[in-house]
Amino acid sequence: MELHQGELFPDDRAPWEIDAANETPSASVVFPEAPYGPYDYRIPDELAGIVQPAMRVVVPLGKGNREIVGYVLSIQMAMVPQSSLKPILRTVDHEPLCNGSLLQLIQWMSRYYLVPLGQVFEAVIPAGVRAGAGTRNQTLLRPSELASEERAVTALPTKQRQTLQQLILADEPLSIEQLKHLAQCSDGVIKKLRDIGLIESYTERVMTFDASTVPGNFERIPAPALSADQRLALQTIFQSIESGEHSTILLHGVTGSGKTEVYMQAIEQVVSYGRQAIVLVPEISLTPQTRSRFQHRFQSVAVLHSSMSGPERHYQWRRIADGHAQVIIGPRSAIFAPAPYLGLVILDEEHENTFKQETVPRYHARDVAIHRTALEKIPLVLGSATPSLETFHRARRGQFRMVSLPRRILNRPLPEVTTIDLRSTRIDVNRGSLSRPLLQAIERTLAEKGQTILLLNRRGYATSIQCPSCGHVVSCPDCDLPLTHHRDGSKATCHYCDYTIAAPNVCPKCGFDAIRFAGLGTQKLEMEVQARFPDAVIARMDSDTMKKPGSHERVLAEFRGGKVQILLGTQMIAKGLDFPNVLLVGVINADTTLHFPDFRASEKTFQLVTQVAGRTGRGDRAGEVLVQTYSPDHPAIVAACKHDYKMFSSQELKQREEFGYPPFSSLARIIFRGPDQVEANEFAEGVVKKIQLEIARVGAKIRVLGPAPPPIAKLRGHYRFHAMLISQDAAALNALLSRIQSSTKPPGENLYLIDIDPQDML
Repeated sequence: MELHQGELFPDDRAPWEIDAANETPSASVVFPEAPYGPYDYRIPDELAGIVQPAMRVVVPLGKGNREIVGYVLSIQMAMVPQSSLKPILRTVDHEPLCNGSLLQLIQWMSRYYLVPLGQVFEAVIPAGVRAGAGTRNQTLLRPSELASEERAVTALPTKQRQTLQQLILADEPLSIEQLKHLAQCSDGVIKKLRDIGLIESYTERVMTFDASTVPGNFERIPAPALSADQRLALQTIFQSIESGEHSTILLHGVTGSGKTEVYMQAIEQVVSYGRQAIVLVPEISLTPQTRSRFQHRFQSVAVLHSSMSGPERHYQWRRIADGHAQVIIGPRSAIFAPAPYLGLVILDEEHENTFKQETVPRYHARDVAIHRTALEKIPLVLGSATPSLETFHRARRGQFRMVSLPRRILNRPLPEVTTIDLRSTRIDVNRGSLSRPLLQAIERTLAEKGQTILLLNRRGYATSIQCPSCGHVVSCPDCDLPLTHHRDGSKATCHYCDYTIAAPNVCPKCGFDAIRFAGLGTQKLEMEVQARFPDAVIARMDSDTMKKPGSHERVLAEFRGGKVQILLGTQMIAKGLDFPNVLLVGVINADTTLHFPDFRASEKTFQLVTQVAGRTGRGDRAGEVLVQTYSPDHPAIVAACKHDYKMFSSQELKQREEFGYPPFSSLARIIFRGPDQVEANEFAEGVVKKIQLEIARVGAKIRVLGPAPPPIAKLRGHYRFHAMLISQDAAALNALLSRIQSSTKPPGENLYLIDIDPQDML
């Protein structure tokens, strides 16, 4: 008689699969440190139904069964004997740290950025959340099932019966102190009720963070009337929201065109459906201004950023995860906010490099947002006056939808931009860096009771310390960089590794006693401006002055309130700020980013000048912009002064296409480093040769540049080499790098890292 496999093995398993053992419930666990996993562990009976994906568990690892904390990636039935799998020892969390879509996002990031899953978990879940900051274990009381039996209750003494009734009436678990206060009873009464089984006690982790310290109860401000351009843009976003499908929309609007109002009214629509929205801003300094604007329009706004204390960040994280926050605002890491009812994500100033993280995992918030919104099947809005060429190119090809806001609100004119050619304009170098036209413009602005913004993208006092006698430059011993002089404390500091010494009075090499502090930083500019305008109130914003919590809010509030007449600083003052009384913007040196060894140097310069120019003329009075430069004829400077994105993008895209750079290709950078220069170089050359052999083997169209020393050839005591891989096939490039990564072990103390879609070439 013919037998069919299904008759003998109804579940389609082969005999050896059935003989192996009963199916064993197991969890796949990954670790944030080597070995990264995943490894399978048996879920013991006492933890069945408790262990879930995205929870942390304690497991034994290695021959010594060292206890280590890992993240549960998935749960499955293992076709192995129970004895062959080590058991999970205990759970760390009472519930998953993130939902299913965030877990999928973590897995995608691990694959795309070639980073172990455990390290991605650590980046996505804030340390304060993992540590339970601002919480403590508390014993809570609730009535038992026996308390519902009338006979058991009526037989109680009066005080015990009244205490139990108070707990039942509360209709929620109470702490011992809460019940004692409500029932006016002693510890003994509660103990007796627990002993006879009428009250159950259990331990739960509760939030102790003082929520009253979080700003709230803001006066509601009604939405203003929209321009025709804004209404058209909003209609496009509404259509995408109501479609229930994913789409990416580029909102290309000139500075001052009302992009934020479009965001807010789109979010109002989302909130009316009971959904949540994430708004990403490029700088923490923009968070207070953005939060204030949204708090005047929405009932519940949460903020997430790395400068918050652990307890506050954990409190906000829980509010978001519980669905209590309508709008979540923050820099790049806020893209991981655990919003269960997410309906819209907005990236404001999407072109900014700060959306790219420069530590593991080196993700770009824009690309992560695209993937997260695709998983959630919701719209993503990318807003900018100067979109990145990658985003603009994708919109031009129809991959993104593009809507424009070509005019400012109330048809206010864009500010007039004038270049000051530093090759021909005389500046008294003994007195400073401000040209006569810029000095006159500041005087005029002060006389008109207006405010001034001065941009200099260099912090410190002097950018180099050099001996005029022997030419020696005082440099960092661990980095291939000159030390920057800081006047406060008279110190010389490396801005990459924080190596600091006292500023020398004599040349450390030849002893010459007239060492020169050359170059210009924001600290020196501040002193110069204060000397020139002693009656003006001046504030400086850079990473040196903005270290204390709340410093951003304080300075910007004073500037908004008119207490500060001149605000100067680095690029953090160039983006997103909206102050109607700013009548003058001065760019001290537009060339600081223009001549970097980076194919994006022109784009970054155009964006920086255009963005800072857009900070003026946003009120009833016209503004002006003065740009000091040694390259007034450079296409990026010319286009920025004309507010002409179309001119710049067409020129730059043509050049990018000619050389095969993004957005016409995908790019990856491998950085090799080691304490010995020769050994690090040999390691880099060996890996690149291995890559070239692999490219030839599979026939991939991937171009390799290098290895070669990068512009910063030594950093933190390690010599550095880098290589670039360029391909029009992103999947093939990623697959190649994944194979190289899995088969390459650095010798000795050498290390290497892979940066997908790099933004920094230094």
